[in-house]
Amino acid sequence: MPDLGQLPSTLRAHSRWRTLAGVPALVVTPERRASIGAPMLLWMHGRTAHKELDPGRYLRLLRAGIGVVALDLPGHGERLDERLSTGKATLEIVERMVAEIDPVTDAALADGQFDPESLAIGGFSAGGMATLVRLCRPHRFRAAIVEATTGDWSFQRGREMYDEPRVLRMEPISHLHEWRPVPLLILHAERDEWVNVEGQRSFVRALHAHGVPEDLIEFRTFEQTGAPGEHIGFGRHAAEAKDLGVEFLARRLLGP
Repeated sequence: MPDLGQLPSTLRAHSRWRTLAGVPALVVTPERRASIGAPMLLWMHGRTAHKELDPGRYLRLLRAGIGVVALDLPGHGERLDERLSTGKATLEIVERMVAEIDPVTDAALADGQFDPESLAIGGFSAGGMATLVRLCRPHRFRAAIVEATTGDWSFQRGREMYDEPRVLRMEPISHLHEWRPVPLLILHAERDEWVNVEGQRSFVRALHAHGVPEDLIEFRTFEQTGAPGEHIGFGRHAAEAKDLGVEFLARRLLGP
């Protein structure tokens, strides 16, 4: 089990590790709001990362009164599998993670610490892909955040991650018939070398063509971040990206 000592003290006091429906999770729980639980963000990291990697995000959410259930993707963190850390396994990871989202959410809600009417979902890169796939099926989430990811996988053709059978089964832009419009925040770097921002622009156009109101989608890009590959963590804009995400969730889940 990871060491809680690696987390900032305030975050550590409100965090615990749990296994939810077989999935290792870092659970961050704010103080309860009256008789109901706190809003909750189900968060999924990107490939080659792990759930403890983003304490700045979790601390900001905690201070805003929003809980977090951060998951290790299949093959990552506490369930490390070197085969699943490769780019070739990306869509296998996404498919397996999508199947785990609902059982994990049910398990996280079981003790009453979180409000089942105030749930959000989100992720970075591969975690964002899992988020968008899940949103193409009936769900209970009220808001979503995706970062450095894409819903139009045709722009990834030619990369080792491109797995034609799984693309056909899951690609969000091709499965919008069950998309239920919810507020969606999209963050991306204009020069992302791993996930082309034009793929996400294409996906947003498809959402609007499908009837999703423009005011439900907030799309923010950063011109140059200095991050590795202009992809990992948004570099010099990392703090701004986290602040944007917390403000969005506070507005959508907590209200005025």
